[in-house]
Formats: sequence, structure tokens, C-alpha cells
Amino acid sequence: MRQHTLSRTYAFEGKGLHTGVHTRMNVRPAEPGTGVVFVRTDLGGASVAAVAENVSSTARSTTLEQGQVQVHTVEHILSALTGMGIDNAVVELDNIEVPILDGSARPYVEAFSSDPLPEQDAPRICLSVDSPVEVRDEKSGSWVRIEPADEFSYELTVDFNSRVLGVQTLRWDASVPYASEIGICRTFVFFHEIEYLFANNLIKGGDVDNAIVVVEHPVTPEQVDAVAAKIGKAALAVEGNGYLSNVSLSFPDECGRHKMLDMIGDLRLCGGFLKAKVTAFKPGHGINTLTAKAFRKAMNK
Repeated sequence: MRQHTLSRTYAFEGKGLHTGVHTRMNVRPAEPGTGVVFVRTDLGGASVAAVAENVSSTARSTTLEQGQVQVHTVEHILSALTGMGIDNAVVELDNIEVPILDGSARPYVEAFSSDPLPEQDAPRICLSVDSPVEVRDEKSGSWVRIEPADEFSYELTVDFNSRVLGVQTLRWDASVPYASEIGICRTFVFFHEIEYLFANNLIKGGDVDNAIVVVEHPVTPEQVDAVAAKIGKAALAVEGNGYLSNVSLSFPDECGRHKMLDMIGDLRLCGGFLKAKVTAFKPGHGINTLTAKAFRKAMNK
């Protein structure tokens, strides 16, 4: 397997999910061995590499920081680059947060798949360890485990104790097409979390165009109208399946599939492509990135 990059530069722009700022972003080809690097053009071209040591926050998304450079919500573009088999890319932004676009990796997948992905004159560096790496959160019960394997595979189970979502188990390996099975799945939020997120200066750019809203508990029409007003939408309602209206699910387990999308992006912070078996229970950005850090330490040893 050889390294691959992009055949040209792809442009994206839109608001950030959490900051609400408008960002123009270019994803460019890169030389072999570059990996993924984020560049802030508004900061004179200062950059931060996509490795776990540079994670500075995992509050509802993954933030990278190095020196004066900070980039929020990197997980979706990292997931798309990984799922599409792209080793080397430079991601240029003129603001602090990657645009949320439709809440999934679909825009990246559609753009990158429109052209061939050039093979480069260097072998792909597949990352592995000799013994399992596992990180657990005793408080939440979450855990992620990476163990040696001949081929890569990811399997996760999500359980929010939710009557709407239930328990969802997903798997991604070479037999599962990322573009059509994982990459198109949007982010989600519980209705009862929205007030808290707004109060803590998060999801400033969130709306029902880029997020699935799960309505776990009974709500009044007035509560729905209040949220609709905050996100600039009108005539919203709760559907019988427990989701806010204006959302048509791509899959019954789209939320679980999005957690897989996120985990693939977060674990790209191991520094490349894993040649390992990944299993996880109730994964999230915090434990995903801690696992990536632990993996890199074990790999270096």
C-alpha cells in the first residue's frame, strides 16, 4: 500500500458548530510523509499537526492547539481523510473552527471522490503496537481498546440509556464503504441538552440543517418554539419517532454511525492509519483522544 494525497485543492466554507464564526477552508495536496497539518492563514501561516499531543480540549468536539494556533472541531475532516484513504493533506483555514457544513463528512467525501487520489512514491506507514492499549473512564463506564491485528477494524457500542436511540452497535472495516455507510451520517444532540449548550457558549452555529435533535423527554410546543427561535427556524415539531422535525434519517442508527465517524477522526490523531483492532463502549472525544495519546506513547516505546 502506497501513500495517497489529493489531486487538487478543494474549497469549503461555512459557520462553525460551536463558535458560529464563518470560515473559509482549503484542503490541499501534500508531500509524502506530511500527514495532516492544519494551517491558520489568518495567523500568518502558523500550523498545528494532527497528532494527539496537540489536543487541548474535547468539550463536545476535538480542538488542536500548538503555540498561538488553535483549531476547533477537527474530527469530521480527519475522519473523511482517513475513510477515503488520504495520507497527506494540508488544511488551511482563515478562522478558528472547521465549518460544520451539513454536520457529517458528506461534503468532503463527495468532493474528494470526484477526482482520482494520486498514489505517492512512498509506502503507507501503518501504526501498530505489540500489546493492547486500553483507556477506561470508571465514572462513565466508557472504554476504548486498541489491540494488535493483521487488518484494521473498528467496532463500537453506544448506549445513552435512551428510549429513542436504544443501544446501537457499529462496525467499520475494509468491507464497509466509508463514503456511503459512515461519512454521510450527521451529528446529533439531545433536546434537553440544548439550553445548557447555548448557556455555555457552545453550538452557536447549530441548527436542524446540520444536526439531528433527539427528543428523549416530553416537551411542550412552547419549548420547541423557544429552541426554534434560537436557531432561526420556524414551525418545528416533534415527530413520532422521537426526533425533531425537518430531519430525515439516513439510517435508523445514524446517530451511532456518526459516533463511528467521530471515533475514526479522533483516532487519526494516533498519527496515521491503524493496523489494529479497535473496540469501544460509549466512546466520545475525550476518551478517544486519550486513547490516541496512550497509543502513541506505547508505539514510541
